[in-house]
Formats: sequence, structure tokens, C-alpha cells
Amino acid sequence: MPEIDPTEHEIAELGPKIKDVDDADELRAMLELEKDGEDRIPVKTLIEDRIEKVESEDDGELDPETVELSDLTVADVANMVRDVDDADVLRDLLEREKAGQDRKTAKSQIESRIESVEGTEEAEGEETAEVEYVPPEEKYPDLDHPTNDKQWVEGTVGAEYRDMWVYCETQAGELVDVSKEMLGKARELMDAYNEEYDESERVVAVLIGADASDHVEDVIAYGADLVVYHEDPRLERFRHQPYTEIFCDMARAGGKLAAVGREDVEWKEYHEPRYTVFPATNNGRDLSALVQGELDSGLASDCSGLYIENAMISNPAKVGTAGDKKEFERVLHMKRPDFSGFEYSTILCIDKPNRDFHPQGASVIPGSFEMPDPDYEREGEAVDYEMDLDEDWFKVEVEEYDRLSGGVDLTGNDVVVAVGRGIGDDPTRGIEQALDLVDAFEDADLGLSRGVITSSYSFDGHVEQYVTEERQIGESGQEVEPDVYIAAGISGAIQHKVGCDESDTIIAVNTDPDADIRDFSDYLIEGDLFEVLPRLTEAVEAGELGAMMEASDD
Repeated sequence: MPEIDPTEHEIAELGPKIKDVDDADELRAMLELEKDGEDRIPVKTLIEDRIEKVESEDDGELDPETVELSDLTVADVANMVRDVDDADVLRDLLEREKAGQDRKTAKSQIESRIESVEGTEEAEGEETAEVEYVPPEEKYPDLDHPTNDKQWVEGTVGAEYRDMWVYCETQAGELVDVSKEMLGKARELMDAYNEEYDESERVVAVLIGADASDHVEDVIAYGADLVVYHEDPRLERFRHQPYTEIFCDMARAGGKLAAVGREDVEWKEYHEPRYTVFPATNNGRDLSALVQGELDSGLASDCSGLYIENAMISNPAKVGTAGDKKEFERVLHMKRPDFSGFEYSTILCIDKPNRDFHPQGASVIPGSFEMPDPDYEREGEAVDYEMDLDEDWFKVEVEEYDRLSGGVDLTGNDVVVAVGRGIGDDPTRGIEQALDLVDAFEDADLGLSRGVITSSYSFDGHVEQYVTEERQIGESGQEVEPDVYIAAGISGAIQHKVGCDESDTIIAVNTDPDADIRDFSDYLIEGDLFEVLPRLTEAVEAGELGAMMEASDD
């Protein structure tokens, strides 16, 4: 029996655990457990890749001058070339790959390493090589739609960008909470920005919908300097094309590089927004990608942190000269969890020598920022943006639909009891015990990790109703800030941390004292949740939990 049973862990947890296993036989045993249990393709691939790497290490270090490339995976090639500092050896590898399997990704890895090595060599010399700019139509002559055929790509070079635009989503006639959270954060960012750079740039709120004008006063109260809205009864429900077209038309209005025939507007003199921020809701995720794509810029999705500062960059593609460094000003740093679940990454949207990438765009996970207190004494400007909407954008008509009457909102509870894959030995009993603990509190509810939602656990009917995606806590679920958060059988992947680490007190229950959740918990109870949860329930009912926590502090 291997030390690690992969069926007991979420996919995000397994990466750092598997990478420390150096025994190929143990890895094979883990693979068999996964095949007989959850049988998840990503997990099997992860283990198989580790087996391959361990066995290749056992065979000795690869010699790039003699290695048979056809025996290596693309990952093996990437790992090997990282340690090669001879450009001639790398070129030989590249030619051998072209003459053999000719794998695009493998060639790209080798070419990137050649550029890195040669850039370092040039930086050490007296002269540096200029990076030649090749227009898109010359670089890609076979494209049906060369990049420079889009007015807005070539037109952005040397343009002026200002302001932070916030798309304020409404649902069922109400301004959603994440819109208020983003406005508060935007206000904070732009106040600091204006002081740092001696500017007077604004927070611009964008409202689109059938009742957009109803929310003007609210978005100003939450931090907007300017509200640009478009109202049309046909926009009662979110529609991809008209919403995208309206937002982009607003963003391109006026300015020195406005489209031919477009009239100037009094409220905007620049080309496009400097920054755009969207909610990472279902509709917000769709709209942010469509808008940023149409505006020919980039997007960092599902962010949980934003800040603005200068950034020193040495990438030749960005600075124009190999080995040189350049400081980029006013860069929006967009913090988000990695897909691996192991750590955070900070995403930057950086210009190139002949290409501006604006607006710098991000979508924000609901609950990432504090809800600001509204100030209805604030003054702001409102613009009723007039625009003719194409009838073709409304070809599809939804004649009938059902609206959910409720849902599960965990954000307002004093206590949240969340369970994870630790309930796997008896899933129904695990939910039952968690619900018992919930009932012991005056204001509490049940939360779930993604591992429970995506598992193949079988639940008895009386608890099955509680195992729904709307109870998920984390990056792709709800973010909660209760007084007490109890996490039972949850390892603590970053995606889950995003959903709960603003809680006042976090109590973790886990059999593994070294689980990642320990790093951001106030209390860790080492033990089996099936034994611990009933005891916690008894303690709460007897009024002893608070005393126990105070005693542990002492």
C-alpha cells in the first residue's frame, strides 16, 4: 500500500505531494489505486508523467549532444534545455527536432532557450541587438484577417489612455454586491494613483440594461466619478453581442483616434480606458473576455487582488532590445490563484515596442474586496449614452424562462461549517454531522469544498439536497467572511483559501498536521472529522466552544 492514496485527495493537492515521490513502484501502486477508485484522467496523467520522469532520472542525466529526441516527451525536452547554455548545442537540437518528430511545442521550447542564451551573451558585450519590428501582414501573409487590418490595433500606437472603468452588473433589477465591492476598490486605487502620479483620472462606472438609469445614484455613492449608461427594454436580460458592442462603443467614443465619422464627446477625450474591471460572475466572465478581445488587449480572469505600481521588465519582446531593461509605469498588477492550486501569480499587461495593450483588464472574484460604505452625498456626472442597436443583435428571442426563486447565500452567516473530501469514507454521515454542528449555532450554514462537488460520492436522499454547487466555497464558488469558519477534511488548496481566508477565526479539522490549511488557520484540530465534529457540536450546545478557544490562546 503506497503512503499516498490519490483517491483521498483533490487534484490540486496532488501536484506537490506526487513531485516528492521518487519511487517508481510506489507511483505505479498509486496509479492502480486511482484507476480502481476515482479514475480521474488528470490525476492519472500526473502520476504517469512523474513515473516517466523518475525512470528517466534513474537512467542518468541526459546529454543534449547525443540524446535521442524521439525518446523524449515535450516536457523532457523543456527540462533538458533549461540547463543548456551553449547556443550552438541548442541550434543542433533544434535542427534534429525539425528533421525528426518536428513537434511545434518542442521547437518553441528550444527556440525560447536560444533567445534567452543569446540575449544574455549580448547583454554581457558592449553592443546590444535591436529587435526588428515586422508588421503583421508581412509576418503572417496567409492570414485571412491580418492583425493590422483591425483599425483598433494599429490605431492604439501612441494613443492616450485614462481612467479605470468598472462594469457594474445588475441582476433582477438589483445592483449585485460585487459591483459595489469593485467600485470601492477602484476608488481606493485611483485615489492612490492620482496622488502618486499627480493626475486627476476617474472611476467610470458602466451600466447596461433595461433599467440602467435606476442605479446611477448608487454607483456614484459607492465611488464612481462618472457613470456612462445605456438603457433599452431589449436589454432586460444579458445578451452577449449587444452588451459587448455597447461597452466597446463607449470605450472608443471620442478621443484623437476615434473612428472616421464618429463625433467627439464632451465626457471623454482619450482613446480608450487605461484599466477595465469586470465581475467574475457567469455573465461578467463572458463579457470581460469578449470586450477585451474586441479591444485587442489582454485579460486576467478571476483575480482576488489588484494594485498599481511601476514594473521593471527585461523581456526583449517588451523592451525592444536584448539584454536591456525598461521601467513600465502605471501597471495594473492582477493577482490570481494558479490553475495548479499551489500558489498565486501576478499578471501584468505590458506593451510592446510597436503595440499598446490597453485597456489593462481584470475580472474580480466576488467577495475579494470589502464592501464600502455608500456616500450618497458624493457628486458625480452621469451620461446617457445614445447608440443605435442593430436588430440583428436581437435575432434570438427568449419567449419563456424560469427564474430561480432562491439560492444559497453563505456570505451573511456568522458561522460557516465546510466539509471536504475528508468525508469520503462515509459521505452521508459526514454531511449529517456537519449539519448537526450547523444546527447547534444560532446563525450558521453548510459549505462545501470543490472536491465534494466534483466527486463521485453517493449520498442518501435526505442529505443529497445539501450537496449542490451553490454551496461551494472558493475561487469558483462563494467567498465568505464569517466570524467563525470551520473547515473539516479540507486540505487548503489556494482556490479554497480565496473563499475563506478573510474569516475572523478559522478552525481546521484534519488528520494531517502538515496540511496546507494549517498555514492560514487560527486553530488546527488534528483528528478524524467523524470523531471531532460530534464533540464540537456538544461543546457548542453546552456553550463551551468559546471557552475552549480562549484556553488554547493561553
